[in-house]
Amino acid sequence: MPLEGMKAPDFLLEGSDAKQHSVKQYAGKTMVIYFYPKDNTPGCTKEACGFRDNYTELTDKGVVVLGVSKDSVASHSKFITNYALPFVLLSDPDCSMMQAYEAYGEKVMCGKKTLGTIRSTVVVGPDGIVKKQWSKIAKAEQQPDEVLTYLRGLR
Repeated sequence: MPLEGMKAPDFLLEGSDAKQHSVKQYAGKTMVIYFYPKDNTPGCTKEACGFRDNYTELTDKGVVVLGVSKDSVASHSKFITNYALPFVLLSDPDCSMMQAYEAYGEKVMCGKKTLGTIRSTVVVGPDGIVKKQWSKIAKAEQQPDEVLTYLRGLR
């Protein structure tokens, strides 16, 4: 079921900054939440670095960027250090947030069906409503630019 136009599902997850994060604490701000399978893997690294490279323009627009995977906070810390990522990564070990955002489920990898994280992104508006959802992203490296293009069109 598409999330666009619906209230963003709330969550409470630990971030790479050792703080708890939820939708409520970002009320009044636009959030980009991107879901990715695993720290320090080729596609996930390209996607994270794309958001890093667009980070100044995103923050100039008042946008908060959050990355989410089931990796541990320790793994996130290494990923952030390795690639100088300027945004918080959230740890969702039980995949509850990913399930709420339709970012966990059946997918095809190497021709086989498996359960796992589905690379996807949502934009949540300042009012807490999901404005845009990209499901099942095929080209991780292009996603940050697609999100930025979308956000430019909102202003």
